[in-house]
Amino acid sequence: METRTLNRLPFYQWPVFPVLVAQFAVLLLSALALWQWKGAVSGYSGLCGGLIAWLPNVYFAFKAFRFTGARAAQAIVRSFYAGEAGKLILTAVLFALAFVGVKPLAPIALFGVFLLTQSVSWFAPLLMRTRLSRP
Repeated sequence: METRTLNRLPFYQWPVFPVLVAQFAVLLLSALALWQWKGAVSGYSGLCGGLIAWLPNVYFAFKAFRFTGARAAQAIVRSFYAGEAGKLILTAVLFALAFVGVKPLAPIALFGVFLLTQSVSWFAPLLMRTRLSRP
């Protein structure tokens, strides 16, 4: 008997989707603001920083929310660990690619938008539609 149940909801109906949309909006708006305020180098550096934060989060969402149901508890935990490990590796690789491949680069803009995009996760409980109840 198969204990794992794949999540059959489309991605835009997952509880994490509003958080990813908010992160994407923050990274675009902050990169655009940097572009207007500090110039093109800061703008695309900020865009790179935001994408470095956002793309691993999308990967984690796909990995972590693949399974549903109480019978899939072990698969859910394994997929969360795999998603988090992949997210950390992907973040490190994207930072390395940005510092090696993007010339000229404004590191303050890169790290600033990275941190701003990551800070959206603090407000995830306010953005998620599904309210989790305590047992």
